[in-house]
Amino acid sequence: MDHHEALAARFEEHRPRLRAMAGRMLGSAAEAEDAVQEVWLRAARAGDADVANLGGWLTTITGRVCLNLLRSRGTRREEPLPEGREPGFPAPREAGADPERAALLADSVGAALVVVLETLSPAERLAFVLHDMFAVPYGEIAPIVGRGEAATRQLASRARRRVRGAGPGTRAPGAGTADARHREVVTAFLAAAREGDLRALVRVLHPDVVLRSDDGTVLRGAERLARGASRFAQEYGGARLALVDGRLGALTRAGGRSVAVALFTVEAGLITAMDTVGDPVRLAAMELSLLDG
Repeated sequence: MDHHEALAARFEEHRPRLRAMAGRMLGSAAEAEDAVQEVWLRAARAGDADVANLGGWLTTITGRVCLNLLRSRGTRREEPLPEGREPGFPAPREAGADPERAALLADSVGAALVVVLETLSPAERLAFVLHDMFAVPYGEIAPIVGRGEAATRQLASRARRRVRGAGPGTRAPGAGTADARHREVVTAFLAAAREGDLRALVRVLHPDVVLRSDDGTVLRGAERLARGASRFAQEYGGARLALVDGRLGALTRAGGRSVAVALFTVEAGLITAMDTVGDPVRLAAMELSLLDG
């Protein structure tokens, strides 16, 4: 067996794990296959079948390939949006849009986590998936994301808090005064959006509020988010208070079907973050129940 054949044989032993890692990071079986093929091409060009820790070496290459792909998604999403539409407020999509991608993530990590993974930054997503799902040490993840080990721990920690719902404003309503205030703020936001009252919207938004969409777009700032929320509400008739996988949120329906959901983070009486989901497949995988009848 020559050098290339030896490397190929060893690579095939690692392929299932690399494919699983890429699938969790990218959320698509097809993209995962492409990523693993790229990993093989890079490994073959390097041509070193005698690497002592081949698994770790291939993990590093896989992480870098996936990180580049995740970042390129964000670059593509900087293209101009249709006239009058703010990023982060989803347009209705075809019911069959990208079902394979959603199904892979839902089967792997659960429907609620699908939403959160899609809104993490590429580096956060990579750190969380590699460490928490595949037990890769922080010291090995750090060079992939270009951070120190301590900063890499923080990336994974931030992702973990969002995944576990441990961050501010993520508890289910009804558990105490903070939850009552959370519901009051979200209700005020929804009412102001329906009425197109920009001043009232801005009053319940933190000046540096951030909105993250499941398509990867990010919207920052109270005034811009208020304008976008008002336009979206006028177009689709407004959202209603709902439980979204056990968390307080909002549900928008149109034509007898769910169009979008939003999850809110509330701190000190102001909305500091919103996460929106508009993919019909992801919506179908979520447990949704209206709170206002």
